[in-house]
Amino acid sequence: MMAQILAGVIFVIMFVLIVSEKIERHIVSLMCGGLMIVLVFGICMHSPDAIMETLSLKSFMTTNFWYQVNESAESSTGINWATIIFIAGMMLMVEGMGRAGFFRWLCLGIAKAVRYQTIPIFITFMVMSSVLAMFIDSITVILFLAAVTVELSRLLKFDPVPMIIAEIFCANLGGSATMCGDPPNIIIGTSLGYSFGDFITNTGVIAGVSLIIVIVYFYFCFRNDLRKKTQDGGELYYPNPKDAIESKKDFVISCLIFACAIIMLVTHAQTGLTVATIGLFIGVVTLLTAGSAAMTIIKKVDYKTILFFIGLFVVVGGLEETRILELIAGAISKASGDNTMLMIAIVLWVSAVASAFVDNIPFAATMIPVIRTLAQAQGLDLSVLAWTLAMGTDIGGSATPIGASANVVGISVAARDGHMIGWGKYCKYAAPATILVVLISMVSIYVRYF
Repeated sequence: MMAQILAGVIFVIMFVLIVSEKIERHIVSLMCGGLMIVLVFGICMHSPDAIMETLSLKSFMTTNFWYQVNESAESSTGINWATIIFIAGMMLMVEGMGRAGFFRWLCLGIAKAVRYQTIPIFITFMVMSSVLAMFIDSITVILFLAAVTVELSRLLKFDPVPMIIAEIFCANLGGSATMCGDPPNIIIGTSLGYSFGDFITNTGVIAGVSLIIVIVYFYFCFRNDLRKKTQDGGELYYPNPKDAIESKKDFVISCLIFACAIIMLVTHAQTGLTVATIGLFIGVVTLLTAGSAAMTIIKKVDYKTILFFIGLFVVVGGLEETRILELIAGAISKASGDNTMLMIAIVLWVSAVASAFVDNIPFAATMIPVIRTLAQAQGLDLSVLAWTLAMGTDIGGSATPIGASANVVGISVAARDGHMIGWGKYCKYAAPATILVVLISMVSIYVRYF
């Protein structure tokens, strides 16, 4: 009992400190992870086995970690090293692509293709934001897309705020479509053994339908604002997409590595290569081809996020070892009774509302053992709960300026250039869109799986 109380207190403290943003979140998660090991596993439980299980260092030595020998997913607790390695590898790839000018070239190229017309740019940038976020971290997508949007707004004399809000939402929506799109999906996929193909044929379908409706929604919300253009510029003043390319050699190499990453992810269920292997391969190849710039790329990797994940997994592992997550699963099961549709609604809406105000990464990591227990207790297909959790956490974060990291980045880029996006303006458009997509997700899940 004391171990459960202490583990619960540590978890709550971690969440409160993360939300308060007084201390950097990687420091918070590592400190709380250390407290979990020392106080809960060491002093209360006297269990070296729990410590080793949570650190999960033995996983590196198993064949299944690098190459999927069998279909069954490992029900392991603690640090999900496959997620850590994959995210690190993709970070290296993205840094290499950014250094080569890939993202700015793509944005300017699409703007030129639609002849720098504001409404077509608005629509194509929403689609591009969603598609890129299926394969690349949404933070990176918004960082480059918002910057180019501000640049184009100066040239074409339109307010970039509506476009940036729509881009942020579409990036989060696109991230829900694939296993590598959003961190919660990476955690769900690696923890429960689902492939890229599993996600794209389930959450991807929901995201695709939702994207069409969201584009129409944002078009009617912002069409008048985007048409308020006071001046037309001549084509002579338009930026040339080719100027964004820093090095043709690096540009070609980064495109080939990106294409290779997509192919490996799409086919990893057939090849048996795990996301850990794919992430390691992509990272190593990026560094080898970067030459003298390899150290620059390594220094730009977001190590704080990686450390945050490590500490987070330790804390969640503590909740699982002390069986607190089983109690949470029991509470949800009791609230829904034998009604599986009600259970789906509870998981979906609780995930969405929670992710609107707290970081969706720790929430998703916490809920994975919960939905596993729920599926076993109710005899429900675990995959249905997995897709429900993914859509709830991915989309819920779009509702508020602090719900997802991409939101914070996009708003910061706009503010840096004098375009302030307050809570009122952001939520006025993003919150209804979030509710709309969550409703679509719920109906889609009911129709397809029940």
